[in-house]
Amino acid sequence: MRLLVKRSNLWLRQCTAQLRRQATNMATGSQFHKLATAAKSAATGAQLDIKSDNNALEAAVTQSAAAASPLTDSFGRHHTYLRISLTERCNLRCDYCMPAEGVPLQPKSQLLTTEEVLRLARIFVEQGVRKIRLTGGEPTVRRDIVEVVAQLKALPQLEHVGITTNGLVLTRFLVPLQRAGLDSLNISLDTLRKERFEQITRRKGWERVIAGIDLAIQLGYRPKINCVLMRNFNEDEICDFVEFTRERPVDVRFIEYMPFSGNKWQTERLISYSETVQAIRQRWPEFQALPNGPNDTSKAYAVPGFAGQLGFITSMTEHFCGTCNRLRLTADGNIKVCLFGNKEFSLRDAMRSDGCTEQQLVELIGAAVQRKKRQHAGMLNLSQMENRPMILIGG
Repeated sequence: MRLLVKRSNLWLRQCTAQLRRQATNMATGSQFHKLATAAKSAATGAQLDIKSDNNALEAAVTQSAAAASPLTDSFGRHHTYLRISLTERCNLRCDYCMPAEGVPLQPKSQLLTTEEVLRLARIFVEQGVRKIRLTGGEPTVRRDIVEVVAQLKALPQLEHVGITTNGLVLTRFLVPLQRAGLDSLNISLDTLRKERFEQITRRKGWERVIAGIDLAIQLGYRPKINCVLMRNFNEDEICDFVEFTRERPVDVRFIEYMPFSGNKWQTERLISYSETVQAIRQRWPEFQALPNGPNDTSKAYAVPGFAGQLGFITSMTEHFCGTCNRLRLTADGNIKVCLFGNKEFSLRDAMRSDGCTEQQLVELIGAAVQRKKRQHAGMLNLSQMENRPMILIGG
């Protein structure tokens, strides 16, 4: 590419010099001015052509590198987003996430150490991951959560570090997390009513979550509020959540209820994206769609004039598998290439085996990515497939 630029610049200088010589030999006064203007125009055009060619060449090189990456699957999807579960533990017991009887937790020795998490994160970033989100369980139950964020932010090529939290202890941790470099946060909140919060989470703490959201706004964040909609539970709060965005610069994201092991999923409890939009437009007819990015999982909407916005994650009724760029690393070190897939590959076991090189880890990651399917199964099949409970996957 550098050789092309040098040749292009040389050609440009030669053309300009030749035009100037012609102008000197052939014209004076206004004629020279016209020729000088023509020379300048020609030079500018040549520069634009060179710039255009260079941009095209850079794009081609980038595209070629992505195609050769172990993070590119057989359908051409290049994965630049990694979600890392830091723990299987949580300080809430949400009924759509964790079975009422709880889940058997693995011994600490079976979970990734902090050093292993950071090593794998570095390997993924070196292969092309540019965004990492820390999940759980509940990531803030990790004592070293602030240090983990700081270490991730030290990775030169990593552009973004986020966290998904239930918000229960945000008022204690958010300032240190911001100082460590935290770029964004998602907060799970399925109701704006205290009694319902205690019903679905089986714990107290609604006031602390709201305080955490308001603190995030004060610190300059625009938090995303993840709300799982369920029929006969919180569908009567849809408009309340829209109203929540009137004064607060937040992004409330309605998530379609999804089936996972132990959450007693029922089709009739699903509230679809289209049904939700219709309910909102009955009160706010001007409710309108906003532009979305190429890999966004959420369909963005807003009520004109409101400080915040809404989004819809439509995994069940309108999947977005074709543009998926996400991979997941579970707390016990398995790579999941699809949230709903039940095929996993243990990077932990490979990493702990004698003689395993980083290149072999990269090859294992690439083999897992190549196994990713074009799209996940339909609702009925998903409800009958074995998969981890959500708390053991990591959001």
